[in-house]
Amino acid sequence: MQVTETLNEGLKRSYAITVTAAELDAKVNEKLAEAQPEVEMKGFRKGKVPMALLKKQFGQRVMGEAMQESIDGAMSDHFEKSGDRPAMQPEVKMTNEDWKEGDDVEVSMSYEALPEIPEVDFTKIKLEKMVVKAGDAEVDEALGNLAETAQDFKARKKGSKAKDGDQVVMDFVGKVDGEAFDGGSAEDYPLVLGSNSFIPGFEEQLVGVKAGEEKAVTVSFPEDYQAEHLKGKEAVFDCTIKEVKQPVAAQIDDELAKKFGADDLAALKTQISERLEAEYTGAARAVMKRGLLDSLDGLVSFDLPPSLVDAEAGQIAHQLWHEENPDVEGHDHPEIEPTDEHKSLAERRVRLGLLLAEIGQKAEIEVTDGEMTQAIMNQARQYPGQERQFFEFVQQNQQMQQQMRAPIFEDKVVDHIVEQAKVTEKEVSKDDLQKAVEALDEE
Repeated sequence: MQVTETLNEGLKRSYAITVTAAELDAKVNEKLAEAQPEVEMKGFRKGKVPMALLKKQFGQRVMGEAMQESIDGAMSDHFEKSGDRPAMQPEVKMTNEDWKEGDDVEVSMSYEALPEIPEVDFTKIKLEKMVVKAGDAEVDEALGNLAETAQDFKARKKGSKAKDGDQVVMDFVGKVDGEAFDGGSAEDYPLVLGSNSFIPGFEEQLVGVKAGEEKAVTVSFPEDYQAEHLKGKEAVFDCTIKEVKQPVAAQIDDELAKKFGADDLAALKTQISERLEAEYTGAARAVMKRGLLDSLDGLVSFDLPPSLVDAEAGQIAHQLWHEENPDVEGHDHPEIEPTDEHKSLAERRVRLGLLLAEIGQKAEIEVTDGEMTQAIMNQARQYPGQERQFFEFVQQNQQMQQQMRAPIFEDKVVDHIVEQAKVTEKEVSKDDLQKAVEALDEE
């Protein structure tokens, strides 16, 4: 077997691989000899079929396997001896397409090698970690927001007109062609105007009603309404207004705390404080991580595999195009040409991706089964009632597993670097942290 270099330019490599006819024949004989003890053929005892007959009967079938194994072996030996790591799957093709049995097999192999990644002294990296304390003001603000979400309603003054957002308590009877229909009546029904919980056009007609008033509301059921006999039909609802109530925030007390699963108000404040601290810590870490990546990007420089950069630039351009054209769900659209800006961003991502992968490999950082399981469970919660199906889908989908493993690995590598870097803490306000987070999205 012979491997001859035909191109060595930057990171591009090409080789001509020759597997001689004698080597191929020996491989075929080896595979037939392995199978011989199990072969049964009429006129011969099991395992006693002559090799010549085996070769005549099965030689052609085994030839393809022998050829593939020989080429794979040559490639494997080449990468082991050269130390090259291909950036993407090597391109392999036969160059003597008119090959016939008895000829040598000639193959060309082309790939882009991953570059040598320079060492980085992490102790020279300086990072700033923003620290925000969840003070009384922040906790009170969060409490106020909770109270609004748990709003109550209290009766308006007698004679007050209902406004959008008010709750109207009423009896109603719905009729189609003068006949009441099933499910179209209720008593003491509390309807919040503007909630869009009734048929389109219903709630708007109740704006301005007063307690004690009777109001006929005329609406048409949508054409896609779930009840077949009501689709597209006009209906009249005779409504008797009993009360008009205005929204009021819930009282911030122990009762509110119990609505949110806490024993009392003090316990709820503690929960809120811990949640806010966790949110601030997560946001501050994102800001610090960007600072770290910026530092690493400025510290290292090496050749990048063009195929990786082109693929990443294409993906960036495609993603941004869909964000700008949300109405187009599929991929039936004009070809999207990456811009210089897309290519520049792709170069940064590829450079940092290769660097972090190298750092992680040298530090023997791995994503554990437990970490993967936790990540899958967290994502499965987005599909209530289908958690098991999602879990099984991920288990059977290698690409999906890699998509979930990659950010976990990256975060572990970042933590590894941060542990050795010089980190100074800076206490800032919540607004300062928010501005820093917003700046991340703008870059």
